[in-house]
Amino acid sequence: MPFPEEMSGDGISASIKHTMNALNPKEISEKAIGLIADRWMLVTAGTRERFNTMTANWGGMGYLWNKPVVFVFVRPNRYTFGFMEENETFTLSFLGEEYREALKICGSLSGRDTDKVTRAGLTPEFTAQGNVTFAQADMVLECRKLYTDMIRPERFLDPSPDTKWYSDGTYHKIYIAEITGAWKRK
Repeated sequence: MPFPEEMSGDGISASIKHTMNALNPKEISEKAIGLIADRWMLVTAGTRERFNTMTANWGGMGYLWNKPVVFVFVRPNRYTFGFMEENETFTLSFLGEEYREALKICGSLSGRDTDKVTRAGLTPEFTAQGNVTFAQADMVLECRKLYTDMIRPERFLDPSPDTKWYSDGTYHKIYIAEITGAWKRK
């Protein structure tokens, strides 16, 4: 896979810079709930040498601790979980509807068993911080973890989500992360 070697001064690779503009997280104009729930996102963690991505549609954006933040959920049995645990940073990449099949592939296949990035037809690109995103992304959020915790059954005030989503006893880990960089397609 061709990887851009040259980085610009604003935290993105030269190849990303010619297709995307830097964005202040406070200027994200999409409706966050629809952006995540309907369009989905790729949660990607790791390094240039070794990374994994997964499709997700559970999460959100907001403002916490005087910082623009995202929160995402990853189950420990997902291959991406180890990459999230090993790395301080990760990206969220949002792709257009024309990449719905690629998102389905990244959500249904495991990186343990197959090169799902290649199979999905995605082209990795790297930020100046070394985080992985994809040439096909319309918007990219680069994130630094601030807080993590496991979803715990005893903390549910309404037991219906526990019953519906966690009947197998495999709970998500929540990651709250500061948005440290944001880019949107020109």
